[in-house]
Amino acid sequence: MINLIYMFVFSLVYLLLLALTAGILTYVERRIAGRMQSRIGPNRVGIQGILQFIADLIKGVQKEDIIPADAYAFLFKIAPYLVFMGVFLTLVPIPFGAYTLMEDLDVGIYYVLAMASYVVIGLMIGGWASNNKWSLLGGMRSAAQKISYEIPAALGVFIVVIMSGSMNFQKIVAAQGASPVDWFVFRNPFTFIAFNLFFIASLAEGNRVPFDIPEAESELVSGYNTEYSGMRFLFFFLAEWGNLVVIGALVTCMFFGGGSFWYEWKISIPAPGRDPIVFEVLGFLWFLFKTFFFVFVIIWIRWTLPRLRIDQLMDICWKYMVPIGLISSLGIVIWMYFIPENSTIDRIVRLTLTSLGAITVLYFKYRVYKNLKITKATIYANPFV
Repeated sequence: MINLIYMFVFSLVYLLLLALTAGILTYVERRIAGRMQSRIGPNRVGIQGILQFIADLIKGVQKEDIIPADAYAFLFKIAPYLVFMGVFLTLVPIPFGAYTLMEDLDVGIYYVLAMASYVVIGLMIGGWASNNKWSLLGGMRSAAQKISYEIPAALGVFIVVIMSGSMNFQKIVAAQGASPVDWFVFRNPFTFIAFNLFFIASLAEGNRVPFDIPEAESELVSGYNTEYSGMRFLFFFLAEWGNLVVIGALVTCMFFGGGSFWYEWKISIPAPGRDPIVFEVLGFLWFLFKTFFFVFVIIWIRWTLPRLRIDQLMDICWKYMVPIGLISSLGIVIWMYFIPENSTIDRIVRLTLTSLGAITVLYFKYRVYKNLKITKATIYANPFV
């Protein structure tokens, strides 16, 4: 009984935190979008508009909950909650710290992949139960897209499982280190490919631009959520923004060392002479920093790239990502067999990939800074342009 109470309270806290984070991300994304499009974004409700998401919530609650006369009422009502629940359940095995997690599952990755597939059911039900042809097309597109991109995502995860020898997230993090040289993303060329496969496939599974085909407004009048209003409409988008946190957390765990904060990741025995609580907090904050860095990257991509066509989206998956994933899965096995860990070649490859990653980030930062400088100079010279 005590365990049930503990699980209920812990789940409720996680649920409230996820909903709050998703709400804040709606504000953050709109501000970033404004910045990228030379406008301000929400800035009226609260300091710099920080309370805008609460105003949106109040407005959503007050709106009339309309159910179309010809809709399948029960399925229509539960679809948004199924989608949000599918996103929420993926957080269960993710370790935000050595001890900060809901449940330590030995099949954590398998569980996450299964729960991510659960979202498809909610979107399909929402599209079908609306009894609207545009909603049905959106639901069908969602199912086709998500099921297709689960394959390259699973192939990327497969490479991580081979490298760590486990599907347990704690052991995957423990198999890496605090230094970037030890992160899986820079271990060898095949893990770097696996990171790109998983990240791109996650964007597609999360319906993020340039893969937002299921809700393409110009084609489907908003797609699977066309007939929804009020809070049910908001739940679809809360799930989408909550999914950003899930993607960032998964990428951090599997490829970027998790919450390892410049010390050896110890689950059962804390490092001698160190306060485990202090390092748990530092590790948690370090994990959140990495996670929200990738959330920022995902938002940046949304407001940079145009939407793909449905045929282009499927071509990328089946003609490119799946073959690349299959070849990489074979390549990682050959690599691990012929090149032992911590051998001279292994260390050279790690240092090379890490250096290239650092150079790419610095060059990208330089180009962004240079473009901002040119843009500001143009605006000051021509204020009415």
